[in-house]
Amino acid sequence: MAFTLEIGQRAPSFRLSATDGNIYSLEDFDDPFLVVFFTCNHCPYVIASDEVTRQTVDKFAPQGIRFVGINSNSPNTYPEDDFPHMVERMKMHQFPWLYLHDTTQEVAIAYGALRTPHFYVFDQERNLIYTGRGIDSPRDPGKMKVNDLDRVLEEVTSGKQISIPKTNPIGCNIKWDGQHKHWMPADACDLI
Repeated sequence: MAFTLEIGQRAPSFRLSATDGNIYSLEDFDDPFLVVFFTCNHCPYVIASDEVTRQTVDKFAPQGIRFVGINSNSPNTYPEDDFPHMVERMKMHQFPWLYLHDTTQEVAIAYGALRTPHFYVFDQERNLIYTGRGIDSPRDPGKMKVNDLDRVLEEVTSGKQISIPKTNPIGCNIKWDGQHKHWMPADACDLI
C-alpha cells in the first residue's frame, strides 16, 4: 500500500481543533467538494503561495467547495508551528479557510501528507479525485506557469473528468515529532 492516499480512496476521518475555537470532524462538511490541504506557519513555500490559494478559495467557495487547512508539523521541530502561532497567523491574514491542528500527527499519517503545502480534493462521497501541488512554483508564484488546484476545481465544477489527478507536491516536508527536520518516512515517495 502506498504511503499517500490513492485516487478513489475515501478521506480518513478526523476530529481536530481549529483556530476559530471549534472542533471539526470530516463529517461536519457536506459540501459537494472538499479540499483538505496540509500547511503550516513557517514554510516559505506556504507563505509565498498563500495568496494564490486565497484567490482559488475566493473563486470556488461560492460554487460549493470547502477548504480546510491542517497543520501537522511538530512544534518541537519548529516552535512557530504551535497552535498559538496558528491563531495569530489567521487573525493577521484572515485566510478564507478553516485552520485545524493535528497535534498527534495521526491525520498526516492517515492521509500520507508529504509536504507543505499538499492538497487533496474529494468529491461529495469523499473519495479522492486529486492529490498533489497547488501550483508549480509555490516558493515564487511570480514564476507560476500552472495552477493545478485551479485547473482541477475548474474541471470538476464544469462536470469534466480530471485531466491530471496526481502531481508531486512541492514544499517543505512535514516536520515529524522526534525526527530531524528533513526526515521523511521510509515509505514516503513521489506520487508520479
